[in-house]
Amino acid sequence: MTATLIWILVALVAIGLYLSWTAGRLDRLHSRIDAARAALDAQLLRRASVTQELATSGVLDPAASIVLYESAHAARQAEDEQREVAESELSQALRAVFEDAGQVEAVREAPGGEEAARELTEAVRRVPMARRFHNDAVGAARRLREHRKVRWFRLAGHAPFPMAFEMDDEPPVALVERAV
Repeated sequence: MTATLIWILVALVAIGLYLSWTAGRLDRLHSRIDAARAALDAQLLRRASVTQELATSGVLDPAASIVLYESAHAARQAEDEQREVAESELSQALRAVFEDAGQVEAVREAPGGEEAARELTEAVRRVPMARRFHNDAVGAARRLREHRKVRWFRLAGHAPFPMAFEMDDEPPVALVERAV
């Protein structure tokens, strides 16, 4: 009788430890998502800031400056619900303005243009990487949250279900090709 109770107690302790470890893992994944989202937000803000700076520098023609400035301003001011759309529109505006390698060369030849083009190239390259890190963390947390043990024992607590950040982040080809 006592041996059975000891084995039941050992099994309950083992199950408790396993559930505790799983809850800790889920908590670490949620922390990783928060850190990745902060990094993504920083990269998106940097891209929009560099774009606005370039648009107001007088290096681009007026039409391109207006398109880039308005897209970058909309991306910076967008609410969370509209952020993906605004950032996608900024990506599309960047591709439209810098689809021609001649436009990139014109920016580079202007005073201070080499630095501005380099900063913009770095910014548009980092956004897809930051988004990929964020979405990978979201995917890992989602896979873990879909397990029965997590749902049955409510190991996620009150944390919201993680959502991926889906946007068009393809960089302008002429801008990236020149940097390689």
